Amino acid sequence: MEKEKSEERYSRQILFHGIGAEGQERLAAGRVAIVGCGATGSALASLLARTGVGILRIADRDYVETSNLQRQSLFDEKDAAESLPKAIAAARKISAFNSEITVEARVEDVTPSNVNALLEGMDVILDGTDNFETRYLINDYAVKRSVPWIYSAAVGAYGVTMNVLPGETACLGCIFPETPRGMVETCETSGILNTAVNVVASIAATEAVKLLVGGSAAEQLRKTLWSFDVWTNQHAEISAAKPRASCRTCGQRDFVHLAGEGRPHITMCGRNSVQIHERARPIDFAEMQRRLESLGVVRHNEFVLKFWREPYEMTLFPDGRAIIKGTTDTGVARSLYARYVGS
Repeated sequence: MEKEKSEERYSRQILFHGIGAEGQERLAAGRVAIVGCGATGSALASLLARTGVGILRIADRDYVETSNLQRQSLFDEKDAAESLPKAIAAARKISAFNSEITVEARVEDVTPSNVNALLEGMDVILDGTDNFETRYLINDYAVKRSVPWIYSAAVGAYGVTMNVLPGETACLGCIFPETPRGMVETCETSGILNTAVNVVASIAATEAVKLLVGGSAAEQLRKTLWSFDVWTNQHAEISAAKPRASCRTCGQRDFVHLAGEGRPHITMCGRNSVQIHERARPIDFAEMQRRLESLGVVRHNEFVLKFWREPYEMTLFPDGRAIIKGTTDTGVARSLYARYVGS
């Protein structure tokens, strides 16, 4: 009976010649990690959950805000009001429309110290991040472990995506040897159209399905960096079919981002915020609320504690990590953290 119900759920997908019954079984056995569950990540998670990918592991460091709701398709006003971590909110929404699959929610920032634990055992890694620092880290891990991953980004009306098949195609370091410099558009400065997000997520999710189904489907994988603008209808493709011999990552196998030396604080995309990294520093939210309630407004649930003291807002996570809103100065953010949480 359960098998019949599953076949009915995916019946229209099974009818598609590129997947079929065998391909659907492979999807059900698939394990996909999605790093970042903002606009692109939440769209990816929804699409792949509905295709029947067996295990989705969603890693995200952030929480839901009202400004997310315009483009982050798995969240609602209640999630924003409760400041739910995005990974938790996504897992809850997915379980409501597909209880057949497993969703592993990880409320963590992907860093050199935890990347192995977060991405271990995955068949495909998908990019839902908002910064090149994390993308280079994913690229290092994927190339070293020979795990395929898909780079995706969207800002304004523009989207871009590329498949990375270690040992076969170019990696991110081949195409971007250095972090893009100069004026770089962000969601905060240029805004973002939810249509651009959904286009890039749809393309990346389809490529992930091809990888998981394998066989003739894998032969259809795109081997270009593909970009497009949904507003002007301009698009371009750059060949990424071959690795670059001089590439520091896949050519020389020098995994500097995986080593994590000198990893800086991160200015968050789309907000006037700085993230403070703290590891192995468990926080007692009840005790922290008692300490802070005479200094400003404070509230917490089991996932986050929020503290407001004008002009700043601090969101504290159970592992000691914090997001300080109201500044882009890492020195100011560190000072505030030391003052209210401890040095």
